Amino acid sequence: MAQSNLLTGLLRGFAERCPNCGKGALLHRYLKVTSPCPVCGHDNAQYPSDDAPPYFTILIVGHIVIPAMLILQREQNPPTWVMSAIFLPLTLFLAVGLLRPIKGGTVGLMLRLNMLKSDPTDA
Repeated sequence: MAQSNLLTGLLRGFAERCPNCGKGALLHRYLKVTSPCPVCGHDNAQYPSDDAPPYFTILIVGHIVIPAMLILQREQNPPTWVMSAIFLPLTLFLAVGLLRPIKGGTVGLMLRLNMLKSDPTDA
């Protein structure tokens, strides 16, 4: 199958679908890459998407949570327990909710850029 363009690969990955065909499930369990794809047979585990997804997730969540905390602190000055009750669950839910789509998007990006693992036995 021909490789899709960059945007298509990213969108398919964000939707947790095989970036090659767009039909098969990309992830099983929580973050385990399904390989080969049950629909097209593409080996999605050959793309090194181990460290980038947590980094991008932390970057995005931090850019959402920290400004919100600073704005609330400056405008309302709530007690520490209120800040904790709001922002600890928010941080947890954002991180857990964004990690899978970002991992899928990373696999889609790696597919499009043809970035393969140096040793195929590292899957």
